[in-house]
Amino acid sequence: IIWPLLCGLAKAKYYLLTCKPLSGEEAERIGLVSLCVEDADLQRIAIETAEELSSGAQSAIRWTKYALNNWLRVNGPLFDTSTALEILGFTGAEAREGLASHLEKRKPVFPQDCPL
Repeated sequence: IIWPLLCGLAKAKYYLLTCKPLSGEEAERIGLVSLCVEDADLQRIAIETAEELSSGAQSAIRWTKYALNNWLRVNGPLFDTSTALEILGFTGAEAREGLASHLEKRKPVFPQDCPL
């Protein structure tokens, strides 16, 4: 989970643990996405951004991107663990109960025990 790196631990915990909906505007405000735009403006802004990047100093852009992404490379094992734990969460009894309760339009009744 990269959210704490993008928006801070407090906001990451709030949204990930409460499962509250997150609008595009809020995602931009807290730093989860770079930019939130109207649907009608999306293609134009994407093309403008691509043109801006393609006309920039390519070596500088490449090395800046490499430096920024280095944190992700260094912490690869952390992401492997996070991914494994997320998969466990998505495939367990809690996920099944959450989906069933949503489809049945009722409050979920989650198991009280936890394997960790």
